[in-house]
Amino acid sequence: MKNQRASGTFMIVQGTSLLKNSLYVLLFLLLVFAISGLLTALKPGYRPVSSSVNQAANVISGKMLYQLMGWENHHFLSVSKDLETSPKLTNLVFKLSTNINLNDPRSLLGRELPGFYQFDGQIVVAGEGTNYTNMPIESAPPVEIMKAEREASLQNVESLNQAKPKETLPPPKQTTGGRKVVYLYFTHNRESYLPYLKGVTDPNLAYHSQINVTKVGDEIQARLAENGIAAEVDKTDIMGKTTMPKTYQESGKEVQAALASNHDLKYLIDIHRDSRRKPQTTVEINGQSYAKIAFVIGGKNPNYEKNLKLATDLHNLIKKKYGDGLSRGVIVKQEPGSNGVYNQNLSDKAILIEFGGVDNTFDELDRSADALADAFSEYYWQAEKVNQGTNQPASPQ
Repeated sequence: MKNQRASGTFMIVQGTSLLKNSLYVLLFLLLVFAISGLLTALKPGYRPVSSSVNQAANVISGKMLYQLMGWENHHFLSVSKDLETSPKLTNLVFKLSTNINLNDPRSLLGRELPGFYQFDGQIVVAGEGTNYTNMPIESAPPVEIMKAEREASLQNVESLNQAKPKETLPPPKQTTGGRKVVYLYFTHNRESYLPYLKGVTDPNLAYHSQINVTKVGDEIQARLAENGIAAEVDKTDIMGKTTMPKTYQESGKEVQAALASNHDLKYLIDIHRDSRRKPQTTVEINGQSYAKIAFVIGGKNPNYEKNLKLATDLHNLIKKKYGDGLSRGVIVKQEPGSNGVYNQNLSDKAILIEFGGVDNTFDELDRSADALADAFSEYYWQAEKVNQGTNQPASPQ
């Protein structure tokens, strides 16, 4: 009898323990589902992102998944001869576990060398001479240079204040009817150019509150108007209102306010200046010097694909009209150390454009601004024909 009671007691304890463990597992699963649901319900801009997981996922291509299926069912491999060669499992495991690609030294050096992350962008479309050694880079100004009272004196600005002779042009065949459809703004509005800063030779000090990249926006606006496209230029002093790491957050507020007050705005263009020197940012076309431009797209926003297509179409159209060299290409940035969004989550027609570098002059910049406006105008009116239901192509081929 004692043995039976002891055995019965033992079974009761085990049953209670099993019930508790089952309850814990159930609660854990409910918690996992609840957290997963919460994360997926968040807007894309607020979702936590793991660059390591993202990079690991990018390693596995559709072809590779198909090959893995073929290891289990060899019939899949008989569909295409290109799939007969299996991927090297050791290389795949190494990439997935370390996120290091032996064919791309940047994947290793970027973790070891300070500042090397600036070369982590992906060149989707390369202009003539563009490679990973001369991609656009941004240099943050020292804190003191952000203060107006520490600005450099200006030089060579006499010609900037003179009104340019206007060429008599026929009125545009079509217009937006006064509706402003393009929004030009400047997240780093004080980015300036060394030829106009007296005594300044350090690219990291090329900043000024008056003579800066915002003048490029004025030129684009004027040329777009000649083609019947009205644009709004927002010269809000973003860099004077906040610190460098928060500039995109601050300019995003301005963009959202503009979109809320004007529902006609369709295209958002954030204009910047590269920190590269003149050999990498200047090209000669028909005997005249132009400041090169570069398109930058953030890879961490839901509009990534459409914005990338817009930038690629504009690059191709500029190449068609002005030859190789003016556009440095289309670069996607989404790695740690880069913003990766650039307010392009606010529209599927949003791009960032780098105009020239620290050594370029406004004569060179204005020519490039005119070229961009010319290409954009052609793109815009083609797209409008499509929107009106015609059979015209939406973008240059």
